[in-house]
Amino acid sequence: YNTETSDYVTLEDIAAFIREGREVQIVDLKSGDDLTRQYLLQIIAEHESRGESVLPLDVLTDLVRSYTTQAQSVVPQFLAASFEMLREGQSKLMENLSTFPNPMASMPGFEAMQRQQQAFLKSIMGGFGSQSAKAAEAPEPKAKAKDDDLEAIKKQLADLQNKLSKL
Repeated sequence: YNTETSDYVTLEDIAAFIREGREVQIVDLKSGDDLTRQYLLQIIAEHESRGESVLPLDVLTDLVRSYTTQAQSVVPQFLAASFEMLREGQSKLMENLSTFPNPMASMPGFEAMQRQQQAFLKSIMGGFGSQSAKAAEAPEPKAKAKDDDLEAIKKQLADLQNKLSKL
């Protein structure tokens, strides 16, 4: 139940709130228990069951193992730190990309390709922070670039593609 709008919400609504960068808390009305974890896990489970696999099988296996070992106390901090580093890295990458002049802006069809790539990045990283998604939508400056700039951009794009393929 959304107390801001006095409406009932679905799991998909909750997921959309989170993707928008909003904080959510789900509390049982009668007991006052915080049910946020259970619902977030349910959202992840539903996405995984629909073939939207975000977490590799070995990561899921390690998570299950962490509940039965002494590592349980280390895993939550490690995951929180890892996702924070991912959010910061994504934000810095988008900031850096927006500072480079765009040598391909004058090419026909480039803007459509750029929008498609931004949508792809946004869909991959959508749940990892709203600030970086806003940075991805920032307009790029329109200026001519030298061949060195083009090579630097190509290298960064190749590095980005390599990192994305490892996710």
